[in-house]
Amino acid sequence: MKIVLAGGGSGGHFYPLIAIAEAIEDICLEKTLIEPELYYSGPAPFDLAALQEHDITHLPSATGRLHGLHVFANIPGIIRAMVQLFRLYPDVIFSTGGFAAFPTLYAARLLNIPVVIYDADAAPGRVSIWSSKFSLWIALAHPDAATKFPEKVREKIARVGHPIRKEILHPAKEGGYEFLKLDASVPSILFVGGSQGARAINETLLDALPNLVERYNVVHQTGAKNLEEVRGIASVVLKNSPHAQRYRAFGLLNTLATRMAAGTASLIVARAGSGTIFEIASWGIPAILIPIPPDVSHDQTENAFSYARAGAGEVMEQRNLTPHLLIAEIDRIMADNGRRKAMSAAAQTFAKPDAARKIAEILIETAVAHEPV
Repeated sequence: MKIVLAGGGSGGHFYPLIAIAEAIEDICLEKTLIEPELYYSGPAPFDLAALQEHDITHLPSATGRLHGLHVFANIPGIIRAMVQLFRLYPDVIFSTGGFAAFPTLYAARLLNIPVVIYDADAAPGRVSIWSSKFSLWIALAHPDAATKFPEKVREKIARVGHPIRKEILHPAKEGGYEFLKLDASVPSILFVGGSQGARAINETLLDALPNLVERYNVVHQTGAKNLEEVRGIASVVLKNSPHAQRYRAFGLLNTLATRMAAGTASLIVARAGSGTIFEIASWGIPAILIPIPPDVSHDQTENAFSYARAGAGEVMEQRNLTPHLLIAEIDRIMADNGRRKAMSAAAQTFAKPDAARKIAEILIETAVAHEPV
């Protein structure tokens, strides 16, 4: 049994593949099935160690051209994927979408290899819309996404939620304040700008920092490339503050630090990537979402408002992001315990933490049915 996982290019497309691999391993162990051979078809892996940990073989693939789904522009990548898949001939291909998956999906279509796709965003990408026409099954994270697909493929759609790695699914309930060296006498706010950080959030937070640390701990993921600059500015703006120790900055929170930070957080301020939203939802923590502006990415804006409509978070558009408004919104949410409880409950309903297992079961069933007798 051979399963190819296609996608990557960013953590949002890559880590769901790892979550699916974990779920496949669990199911095979529970049902005493022979563990399938797993392959990752995509560009350089976002996290090579994650592939190695799960014994996933990398099939290097050229990333599809970003200017459109034009076959001629992608011929080198498609030919390479054709050769790889013909030699391997997997039983099923699973895709998280994005242009990184396009050559593999096109080759799979030509070779008549079964395909299952997943899209994490409220506004599905072009590759997902295109590949839905020949996919056996379409898994979606957001409830608003189904109407964006052609009507004739909607009977194949299931809203399953977002596959999340087991290691970050549950926050650490104890030891977070000690691990992060926080002040246990005040609540904590976690700021997450994504793996690359977010300059607009970083700058606004630094301006608001002297005020925030008077009432809260602030745990800040700055993005690795921004850490040195942010720490330098923070040391200046907090120079005369008696609560400077309540601020902790990290370039990129590792798995343990993420679980610890989530375990202490009463509120999260974050970008609105779908992976980030569903991780927050699985933790059941109220959130303020600041999506990337629509002229840069429509996906995050639609993701954020989809989540807000569920009652689990608030949206603050970047054009309105000022230190005073950010402080006011944080204080407003933190002062209303009943509202935070309602947001937490809505987040947990939105989360659907069994997404990875549901998709893994379909992949295993498809692979078994496709195997030669």
